[in-house]
Order: sequence, then structure tokens, then C-alpha cells
Amino acid sequence: MGQVFRQGRRALVLAAALLPAPWAHADDGVGANALLVGQTITLQGGRNAYGVSVLDGVNAYLRHANEAGGVHGRRIVLKTLDDDNSAARAEANARELVLQDKVFLLFGPIEGGPSTAVMKAAIDLKVPLFGPMAGSPTLRRPHQPLVFPVRSEHRDEFRALLQYAKSTGVTRAAFVRSDSETGLQHLENFRALCRELGMQLVADLPYQSDIDDAQIDAMAQRIGASGAQVVVNHGGSGMYERLIRKAHAQGVKASFSAVNSGSAQLAANLGEQAHGMVFSQVVPNPMERKTEVAREYRDVFARYHPGKPFSYGSLEGYITAKALVEALRIAGPRPTREGFVQALHKAGGIAFNGLRMRYQPGDHAGLNLVDLAIFSRDGRFLH
Repeated sequence: MGQVFRQGRRALVLAAALLPAPWAHADDGVGANALLVGQTITLQGGRNAYGVSVLDGVNAYLRHANEAGGVHGRRIVLKTLDDDNSAARAEANARELVLQDKVFLLFGPIEGGPSTAVMKAAIDLKVPLFGPMAGSPTLRRPHQPLVFPVRSEHRDEFRALLQYAKSTGVTRAAFVRSDSETGLQHLENFRALCRELGMQLVADLPYQSDIDDAQIDAMAQRIGASGAQVVVNHGGSGMYERLIRKAHAQGVKASFSAVNSGSAQLAANLGEQAHGMVFSQVVPNPMERKTEVAREYRDVFARYHPGKPFSYGSLEGYITAKALVEALRIAGPRPTREGFVQALHKAGGIAFNGLRMRYQPGDHAGLNLVDLAIFSRDGRFLH
């Protein structure tokens, strides 16, 4: 399955098959020999290393599944558009994929803002959204009957990071978040967790996507003045890297922890400044063969992307794509959108490689998996 970058609005199209499929007159996207799935994801023309890594994992598993015969005799064809980390673009992409390209369902956005925007389009158009790879609370609360997250949400990651910090004697925390409605929901969850754990939230640090160096300098100064002992972010690894560098340059003593999004890229970019950082992870360690899913992923990924490094992002993409294929298999040989939802509820969820995703009426929890990893001085993630 090739990747074609090109200028303009359709920045990337991924096809899990080499030939176009003749779509039948069943639900949109369901053909005799192929099934069309639509994806909008943050690639930023290839500059977003995390998005590209996720897509590499998705690509690897879908190629593997199609070469094994696909699902009920159909190849999975994935059409992917680049949303450039813009919620407005993500929603427009989702609507185009459904209304013009006639995809069967929507799949696999990343980042909270774009994923929430895709969810809005999916609900409006009555099309399932499977596997949004973001930790936004909006994807689960209130319950969304058409949305099926796979990964755990950020609230669970915040809890794990704060519990670890408390176990080391930390009582004062700062929180870095987007200045948005979703960011406010993350703040509410973070504040509630601090109260629950007997910790104090000493600095709320919202930021806009166009934050400049002077504003980041001021944010670093606020962290130092607040007496925060640990700083936790909810995403935005590029901005967080800049903040960490500024804080270290100012001599800020707080430790910095991070949620999983782009953790491998963040640690690589920070180099020595990442030593000792604690990261929450929503997939097992991809750098080791200690779990069944990691062993399978490493074998398949190396076959289709020889020479590319293993990463948390590509493993998350791989697991989410495998969950999609299993969901389509559960939906049966004559899938409809309504039947897709009902079949997952009847099955109670999806299970493979020791992982279990829960999908029941009123509860689309997905995975309940959060692990912690510390970035060591020899450049490894130690779980």
C-alpha cells in the first residue's frame, strides 16, 4: 500500500489495495470485493512525526490483513486526508469522505481537537467513528453511541502520572493544556484527581496553538514561581518540548511528565533533557518482545517498513487498525452501519493478543490500559 504526498487539500491518500473497487448498492463503501474506510489524520504534510508514525502502523497491519484475504473476502481500502491539526479541516475532511467519497465508516483521527470535530461530523451524518486515537473526554462523556475509542483516555493517564508523583513525595502539580473547551474538560479532570489524591494544583497553564517564545518564557517563569514539583501536559508535544527547554534554561526545578502522544519523538528531540522523564503509555512497550501484541507488531512492521524504528505511535496505529479489522469481521459478511454497531454490542467488545476492548450499550470504554515508562540515560523507555 503506497503513500502519495501531494500539495493541496488532499495531502495524502493511502490505499490498502492497488485497484479501485466497484462499490455495490448496499451501505456506502461496501463493494463485492472491497470495503472503503475514510480517515482524516494530523500529518501536516509529513512534518508531524507522531501522525506519520501512527499511519505507518495502520498501513502495516492493513497490508498484512489484506494479503491474508481481507475481511469476508473484501480488501480494506483506506482513504486518508491530512487535517493539518485543524479541527475545522478535520470536520470538513470527514464530511467529504462520507458525502463525496462514500466511505462506510470513519476511522483513526489523532489529537483531541480534530478527533472531536470528526466525531461531530460522524454523529451528524449517522456514520460510525472507529478508533479515534486521542484521549479527549468528549469521545466518551456523554456517551456517544457511534464512537468506538480503542485507546484509554487522558484522564486515566493523568491518574497514573499523579499517583506515581505522589508515591515519590510530590504534592504540588502544574498542568499544561490547550486553551479550548476540551482543555477545560481536561483541567476539570486533573483538578478532581489532585483533590482525590490529596495534591495541590498550583498552576493552570493554558496555551493557544500559535504560542510564541515570549509566552513560553512567561509560562516557564510561572512554573518556577508556583513552586510546582511536577508538570503534566495533555498533548501538544512540540509546544511541550519548547516549554521544557525554556524551563531548564531558567533553572526551574520541577520534573516534567507527559502523556503518551508523541513520547518517542519528544524524548528523541529533547535528548539528555528527557532523561528521567516519566511518560504514561496506552500501549505495551514496542521496543521489547515481552507481550504477544508487541512481538506480532514488530514482526509485521519490520516486514513492511524495513529499517524504520519501532515506536509507541506505530504500535498504537497497528493495534487500532487490527481492532478495526476485527470489528468488521464481527459485523459479518453483509455489513451495514447499524449492524456494525449492533454486532459490537452483541459481542461485548473485541479481544486479541491478550488485549480486550469493551463495547456495550452505554459504555464504549475500549481498552483499559495505562502503563508508565521512564526515559533512561541510555535512551530507552523502561516500563
